[in-house]
Amino acid sequence: MKIVILDGYTENPGDLSWDKFRELGELTVYDRTPAGDIIERIDNAEAVIVNKTPLSAETLNACPGIKYIGVLATGYNVVDYEKAKEKKILVTNIPSYGTDAVAQFTIALLLEICHRIGHHDKAVKEGRWEANADFCFWDFPLIELAGKTLGIIGFGRIGQAVGRIAKAMNMHVIACDDHHTDIGRSIADYINLDELLAVSDIISLHCPLFPSTQGMINKQTIAKMKDGVILINTSRGQLIIEQDLADALNTGKIYAAGLDVVSVEPIKSDNPLLKTKNCIITPHIAWAPIESRKRLMDIAFQNLKAFINGSPVNVVN
Repeated sequence: MKIVILDGYTENPGDLSWDKFRELGELTVYDRTPAGDIIERIDNAEAVIVNKTPLSAETLNACPGIKYIGVLATGYNVVDYEKAKEKKILVTNIPSYGTDAVAQFTIALLLEICHRIGHHDKAVKEGRWEANADFCFWDFPLIELAGKTLGIIGFGRIGQAVGRIAKAMNMHVIACDDHHTDIGRSIADYINLDELLAVSDIISLHCPLFPSTQGMINKQTIAKMKDGVILINTSRGQLIIEQDLADALNTGKIYAAGLDVVSVEPIKSDNPLLKTKNCIITPHIAWAPIESRKRLMDIAFQNLKAFINGSPVNVVN
């Protein structure tokens, strides 16, 4: 089998190895693939592995040799999976590899908002503590989370992991999700979206991107939130209308936001959130600890091996 990986760098910038994939066939790995080179690089490959490189209907039609597409992520909207199904091309994803990493990062964003550790570290090293008349100082309100209400929108594996951490910090956890489970009930109280927006001190997004969730944080839903709410997003940038969030941050309706994702990635210089007060933005790295990426690679290998052996797993189409 001829296997091509079109954008392997973010998964493996050199601290992991693709060698096990060579056991399954002839492997070619590209760090990145420009849009104009996708079809040429796929050529007659039977297995195509991608992270964010789009595989459109046009590409699938132009590459009749493709039998398998492995997505190096949980989300698979980079692939026209309906066209793939029509052409009998199997598409797989990685449903669970970074649960703990993303949950940890979610709480890290929240704690940074509550304490501004990076800012105060910088201030100390600039000499401000040494020059201070008192034994301590702070430039932002310091926030204790115990007793606060955390509202989690999307209560799957990651949302539940965040909820467990929050409960350990003596927070009250509520959740909105179409699917209620016994495990979920042991962590949070399920309520509807409008109630969650109205009572949460912190709102954390952990839902997938669907037409029904795109732009779900907008001026109308923000208006239903408590004044001074904190918003965290480690899910998908397109869940938020970014100008509406920027406006809410600048007026103080939303006190602060911690975002690991934006609508267009890499971020563009005209994104309104870049010039918004109290907005912390990180470059989509919640998923990226080496432990998490190693799990992802192992699962991607097992997905392809299972397909070759005739017993495919983690199929999305």
